[in-house]
Amino acid sequence: MVLNYIWIAFFLIGFLFALGQLVFTGNTQIFNELVNSIFSNAKTGFEISLGLTGALTLWMGLLKIGEKGGVVSILGRLMEPLFQKLFPELPKGHPAYGSITLNIAANMLGLDNASTPVGLKAMSEMQEVNPKKDTASNAQIMFMVINAAGITIIPVSIIVYRAQLGAANPADIFIPILISTFFASMTGILSVAIIQKINIFDRVILAYFGGLTAIITGIILYFSQLPKEQISILSTLTANFILISIIVLFIVMALIKKVNVYDAFIEGAKEGFNVAIKIIPFLVAILVAIGIFRASGAMDFMISGITAFFAWIGVDTHFTKALPVAFMKPLSGSGARGLMIDTMKTYGADSFVGRLSCTMQGTTDTTFYIIAVYFGSIGIKNTRYAIGCGLLADLVGFTAAIIIAYLFFS
Repeated sequence: MVLNYIWIAFFLIGFLFALGQLVFTGNTQIFNELVNSIFSNAKTGFEISLGLTGALTLWMGLLKIGEKGGVVSILGRLMEPLFQKLFPELPKGHPAYGSITLNIAANMLGLDNASTPVGLKAMSEMQEVNPKKDTASNAQIMFMVINAAGITIIPVSIIVYRAQLGAANPADIFIPILISTFFASMTGILSVAIIQKINIFDRVILAYFGGLTAIITGIILYFSQLPKEQISILSTLTANFILISIIVLFIVMALIKKVNVYDAFIEGAKEGFNVAIKIIPFLVAILVAIGIFRASGAMDFMISGITAFFAWIGVDTHFTKALPVAFMKPLSGSGARGLMIDTMKTYGADSFVGRLSCTMQGTTDTTFYIIAVYFGSIGIKNTRYAIGCGLLADLVGFTAAIIIAYLFFS
């Protein structure tokens, strides 16, 4: 229901803003741009879905191997004490626990192609115990918000883009991203926990979150002592090594249990292809609406207003040049990535604005994309308070990114 209203709002605001430009500025090309945006984003939505088909087919096949080999269930049991507190609706020993664990681990390592298929698998498994099939359950909302906040330990892709654009130290955004994404993730989890009346002071929750905080603190301290040119190499190697190790572990465990690995892969891959087909209409719908909002100039107008406000109250407005990335990130991951690259090209990869845009890009995940893909894949129409909690996590994360960027880069 909420997504329906937001979808309509994007269309109407975009149309009205374009109409205003035609009336007050005489911009006769604005509606041509809107129409071009509609078809361009519809094509983009299909192309993204097509690209996801390969990744989904591969990873759902690998997940089936891991599931039959017992790896997924082992991971689920390791995290089950925490998940029973955060997802009290899920029965003890539910297979979704393993998929949720893999999804969160992939997100932390910046492995988008791996995290999405696993996340879709988790949503499908949670849907089996959802009493209202068209309405998001509490467990699904918690999982979606964790994904939207998207805690990232190793931002591999951003480091690569910075290196390609000539940054002197491509990985200098590593620690700022780690700190800001941690704030975003904790905000998302806590906001959902409060609404769902989950006791966040439970000893189990405090133990797991305390351990995670200690691990992240240790990573920050370790990488802060490394030469900056080594951070990019080490973080990329770590992410890729863990990814390959997981695949090998899946296969080895399956062989030990005498599973027909090839047949298991094919079985899972077929499921992945079917999921990819279901995603197409939902993704096209949200990207077309976002495209109209952006092409109308409404987003640029918002940023200009924000800049004027902060200038009026006497606050430094240098950060506002990076705000397009913050506004675009909840709407479109590829759009935000394009704006990040454009910002670095315009102001320099090592400029304050360039580094801030990279920090924002790595702070959270794409809220509306995740909602469209994750909920759309299982036919959820009523998302309840999922969008609100996801956007709150985005807001806190971006605010933290701005403050941290001033501390590290100004």
